[in-house]
Amino acid sequence: MRTFLAVQASRLLDLLHAGRWLGPLVMRLGFGYFWLETGIAKVQHVDGFAERFASWNIPFPLLSATVSAWTDLIGGALLMLGLCTRLVSVPMLINMIVALTVVVSRDISGLDEYVESSEFTYILILFWLLMAGPGKASLDTLLARWLGIRTRD
Repeated sequence: MRTFLAVQASRLLDLLHAGRWLGPLVMRLGFGYFWLETGIAKVQHVDGFAERFASWNIPFPLLSATVSAWTDLIGGALLMLGLCTRLVSVPMLINMIVALTVVVSRDISGLDEYVESSEFTYILILFWLLMAGPGKASLDTLLARWLGIRTRD
């Protein structure tokens, strides 16, 4: 019985290992779409978005809002494609760190509330993408292979 369970567990682990490329792909597609959609809405209504920036005392509200909106839109599209994933994660991380420290922290009174904020979760995901990369099913991986750059995926 014990051997049977070990064999079945081993088969399941082998199957999951063979499909390990699927996790990063699904994450990038879902997370990237979220940012693409958010960015489109912000770009379409950048004046209203800039008013919110002004109310938060963010310097140069129209410029800051425009850069933030386009970062979300372009970043989301690139994440979905798996193109420049690590590079685009940096400005998106900066966007979220600013949002967390300047806007969200006003209403947060403790560590638990920081950790439970959406922005903190977004920071964790973007940090993971920065460190781990887009995975095998990405344009980054195809481009690296075409250029002869060895990847570790």
